[in-house]
Amino acid sequence: MSDKPHSRRKQPGGRPTPPFRRSPRPDPSERIFLYGLHTVEAAFGNPDRKRHRLYATQNALHRLEERGIAPDVPVETATPRSLQAMVGKDAVHQGAVLEVSPLPALGAQDLRRATLVLALDQVTDPHNVGAILRSAVALGADAVVTTERHAPEEGAVLAKSASGALDMVRHVRVKNMARFLEEMGEAGFQRIALDSEGDAPLDEMEFAAKVVLVLGSEGKGVRQGVRAVCDRLARLDMPGRIRSLNVSNAAVLSLYIVKRGQAGS
Repeated sequence: MSDKPHSRRKQPGGRPTPPFRRSPRPDPSERIFLYGLHTVEAAFGNPDRKRHRLYATQNALHRLEERGIAPDVPVETATPRSLQAMVGKDAVHQGAVLEVSPLPALGAQDLRRATLVLALDQVTDPHNVGAILRSAVALGADAVVTTERHAPEEGAVLAKSASGALDMVRHVRVKNMARFLEEMGEAGFQRIALDSEGDAPLDEMEFAAKVVLVLGSEGKGVRQGVRAVCDRLARLDMPGRIRSLNVSNAAVLSLYIVKRGQAGS
């Protein structure tokens, strides 16, 4: 699809289709502390990540150097105790803390060339979302979309749980998931929501070249208003005695099924 500005196409009835809505820009003065060697390494490898200062022990600096990381920001030598004071005593910082700005805000307009997008409808646990980000990178998804409310904010816990994946895949935060899915449908994406009452197993479906896969929170699942915008409802049929998976495991399996289906079509 062209990267030219989104045109005002006509909806049924002659009304113009609204242009893509842009997400609010992050506060340029806001700072986040990322920690852990994998997380810090990925942040240095992300050209979209604005970095400010690295706090690290001598051992961590050596380990980063072994990974080919040459810090492009001021480096302050720190002790493990001083790093704990910055990020909390329970944080597994591995001797490295990087001060950064939040990533640039993204929206549907940034996903025109995507082929597989994973949307999480009010999944709140940062550990689950972090694990899903890792799976999205491993399985070749182009972006992970979360809601601005009832979802974890970009920060140290999410970044650490993602073990670097936050800086490897596009993370889009939207105010209104249903509206986002409407925009993606207008851009030619097939929208599939996972639901236990889905009309067909996901692995028996045919997939378009461009798919948005929608997963909901544990317990509530995908909300009714979000399901209503989707083209299909699909289910994951489990062969064993436990009939359902938690959201992070469901994300792995469903991404694999869709990716395999797209490759074979």
